[in-house]
Amino acid sequence: MAHRRNQISLRGSRKAGRVSFHLLASVASGLLLTACSSIPGFTSLVGTAPAPALTGSIGTVVADEPQAALVGHDVLARKGNAADAAVATAIALGVTLPSRASLGGGGACLISQPGAPAQSISFLPAAGSSAGGNRPASTPATLRGLFLIHHHYGSVEFNDLIAPSMNLASNGITVSRALASDLAVVRTALLADENARAIFGRGEAGTLTSGDTLIQPRLAGFLERVRSAGVGDLYNGALADVYSTAAQKAGGGLNTSDLRKTLPVETVALTTQANGISASFLAPPADGGLGAAIRYTTGSSAQGAVSAWRAASATDVAAAQAALDNGKTGGSALPALPASTSFVVTDRNGMAVACSLSENNLFGTGRIAGSTGIVLGASPAATPRPLLAAAILRDRRGLKAAIAASGQNDAADAVGDAARAATQGAEIAHSGAGRVNAVTCTDGNNCHGNTDPRGAGLAAGTTN
Repeated sequence: MAHRRNQISLRGSRKAGRVSFHLLASVASGLLLTACSSIPGFTSLVGTAPAPALTGSIGTVVADEPQAALVGHDVLARKGNAADAAVATAIALGVTLPSRASLGGGGACLISQPGAPAQSISFLPAAGSSAGGNRPASTPATLRGLFLIHHHYGSVEFNDLIAPSMNLASNGITVSRALASDLAVVRTALLADENARAIFGRGEAGTLTSGDTLIQPRLAGFLERVRSAGVGDLYNGALADVYSTAAQKAGGGLNTSDLRKTLPVETVALTTQANGISASFLAPPADGGLGAAIRYTTGSSAQGAVSAWRAASATDVAAAQAALDNGKTGGSALPALPASTSFVVTDRNGMAVACSLSENNLFGTGRIAGSTGIVLGASPAATPRPLLAAAILRDRRGLKAAIAASGQNDAADAVGDAARAATQGAEIAHSGAGRVNAVTCTDGNNCHGNTDPRGAGLAAGTTN
């Protein structure tokens, strides 16, 4: 099979014929959606009248942080598709969960539409090339990857998907249990940086706790600049100069050439078929997908399979598909891997998107890129690669499951086990260190969200 590999430079252009719609922005923490078609308390960012919300079954968003899930759900309610909602959710996570999903990091997404091959889009941060930094940072890959996803699959204006997050950063979010837990883990190191302390500090020696308000005006300004100048400005324009200069002052060792060379990679997904079910997985360079696929097909250790893959220094998608077809297992445990977060989105038309995001370390470098307000991701040259894993399953009736997970070394095994459970019609176990977010369906359209009850996530869905 020939595998398509596409690397492109994105400059923030708009797709002709897209429908612009008005998104609503601020969210009440912990609000659960059942039969609501819009979110109480949201205010329109642009124009005077928001587009009419859909009613009935519109799809589901499941994420580790509730406010970001609600942003994505509102996109679905206002006629965006799963790709639109995934982009909005990922950007919102950069505001509501900057410990794991800062816009200074990256990730990978699996996209599946009915009747079309699933695609894997990886937007992995690169290491900086400037010497002398004492806190080596990664390049900010997330926005370029999200723009590529939107370019191929989105149905509304990209700028409208940035607007809710800009408003959240400006008006403030409620610190969730997920963010508060991460802040408690890194409190001492984070407070050592003046800029980070100004954002996340609480008093002389504490960090924000669950229920506190977090306002990020600099991040709001950065998002407004991206809205007005386009995503390409961060990689090829004046904003690239601002970001790289700020990163160097923070010890990150980035320059504008590093940002220009940060490109997303699109390939076909890894696939396997058995018992009438077609399963798709993230493809390399997001190699957690291979581990999850091996776990799904053989029951062997996903971590071991990825360890063997990395030891072989393999990168080609065709080689990964061959390893999956051959059921190649083995390998030892991986070193301690970086933190990540995951989310999944489905829509009323059967499109599904499953994503995993990371900064290559909890709170990345622990430093802020100056006036942008962005937490700098950690350089991949200084840390092991995270396990980014996701799967989407379909049968003849339609979508069966969309699954993604975090949990450091156990993320890929958790995806594989959840996929096996979905195939068998069993409940997802939510055991072990892996944390699964999933949407599972019966009869192709009766779907429900499922998030790990041990976490602080939210499954936001609407039913008839």
